Amino acid sequence: MRVIEREEVRRRLTYEVCIPMVREAMVALSKGETLQLLRSILTLSEGRLLGVMTGAMGAQAAFGAKLISVFHGNFARGIQSHQGVVVLFDPETGAPVCVAHAGEITAIRTAAASAVATDALARRDARRLTLLGYGEQAETHARAIAKVREVASIVVWGRSLERARAFAERMQKELGIPVRAVAEVKDAVADADIVCTLTSAFDPILMGEWVRPGTHVNVVGSSYAGPAEVDNELVVRSRFVVDSRASVLAQGGEFLRAKEAGLVGEEHIVAEIGEVLAGDVEGRRSEEEITVYKSLGHVVQDLACAWALYAGSEM
Repeated sequence: MRVIEREEVRRRLTYEVCIPMVREAMVALSKGETLQLLRSILTLSEGRLLGVMTGAMGAQAAFGAKLISVFHGNFARGIQSHQGVVVLFDPETGAPVCVAHAGEITAIRTAAASAVATDALARRDARRLTLLGYGEQAETHARAIAKVREVASIVVWGRSLERARAFAERMQKELGIPVRAVAEVKDAVADADIVCTLTSAFDPILMGEWVRPGTHVNVVGSSYAGPAEVDNELVVRSRFVVDSRASVLAQGGEFLRAKEAGLVGEEHIVAEIGEVLAGDVEGRRSEEEITVYKSLGHVVQDLACAWALYAGSEM
């Protein structure tokens, strides 16, 4: 059995490789070509979760599972909050053939998925990016979004202004783009064209009244029913697109809060992003429309990345 460690994932799974790969996986999911179960989440204690995601790239294609723990306290320790493995099985024999570092795959493919959604839904002239959060996903999203739009500036907000400033200094050096930190979310999004929410917040940090017309928002941080990074008003005001309709109806915290409040129905989910990418449903309809992409992540994204690494596709 082959073991693919974190460094190999980081080196080979570049955004140039991952973004089109994730795009294809999203289209395949929405076309019903893949197989997957809803993720199972075991709450160990506050801020400590274990998730199990199983699926297949097709009935006769590679299949497997991701076993992933999410420990929010790891950020303070300087280590990944997501720890785990992606296990691949041979589609011919059913034998396990590969174990890959799930934390690094998750970090890269989640940002790649947001880049795919941004490319499909953000205005073509969108250049000002705001990151709410300064952890690993903020880093990967800055890198990935810059691959699909000519980002002219980045604003970052986090609960610690000092840490936000350190993040801004580090990313400005890496990307060669002006990056500045601000103390208030309202100020961070005031002039944004693209916003990414990338926090572990349980209650909303981003209010719909602060989001200007024409903005695209990637809602990423909340990964199970309960936490919500954005308020009901933003859900209601937006053209709401998701990675997986079934997953969001079961586990999409922001949508479920608005639905439970009686403000939206299931029809408010206008499409899966794969349907937009395939041309089956219109994405952005005007320059003034606010679009939201709710990302929960699905195992087909992980399997596509891990299988490419294992099979040695040109990368």
